[in-house]
Amino acid sequence: MDDTLCLTQAASFVLENEVLAEMGRPPMPRELHLATWGAPLLDAMPKRSPGIDMVRFSALYQSALEQCIADGRLDVIPPENLVALDEFVLTGRAVFLLTSRTEVEVRHMLEPDHVLAERISGIYHAGNTRFRKPDPRAFDELLAATGLPPGQCVYVGDSPGDALAAGGAGMHFVGCLQSGIREPADFDHRHVDAFIDAFPEIVDVVQRLEQDSVSTTSSR
Repeated sequence: MDDTLCLTQAASFVLENEVLAEMGRPPMPRELHLATWGAPLLDAMPKRSPGIDMVRFSALYQSALEQCIADGRLDVIPPENLVALDEFVLTGRAVFLLTSRTEVEVRHMLEPDHVLAERISGIYHAGNTRFRKPDPRAFDELLAATGLPPGQCVYVGDSPGDALAAGGAGMHFVGCLQSGIREPADFDHRHVDAFIDAFPEIVDVVQRLEQDSVSTTSSR
């Protein structure tokens, strides 16, 4: 979800520094935020701001998060990305979200009037999964609930850890580079089926992967 379906690193960096300022703590440098980006927030913050009172941070962050979402500064999904999701739905494909965020952090996306409500089949987060990426078992609940064979699934992510998790689970993986945070070389020694520069390109990539799968099966 983060930096694939919607660009969130830059907005999260600003939001977290706003909370640190409210706590009277110095701001974190962007390099440190980038270095820990992708980790669950409550695991990353002690590294981003050593000595921080996590109980107080969590309370202040929740309020700030809700305001940030209400202001349209976070989790804004571009129209063209919604069109791509619609294409998948119209062609009978199931779309799921997998994130390391907590249930509180994705609660707004679970609302029945959210733009994703009729476009995705489910959201898997820290509240309903036992493991976190890059552990391949992060997909266990999704695969068990749907009965989907891993080889028929495509995971879109923005980090080498995403690639590691998908590959370990036997899924196809597509690296999204739209955030500009990473480049193909960062994924060396990881299985990557394709890279995309913008999320809507995933529609054509999935079609090619399906065609390649059919061609491989036919040639056997």
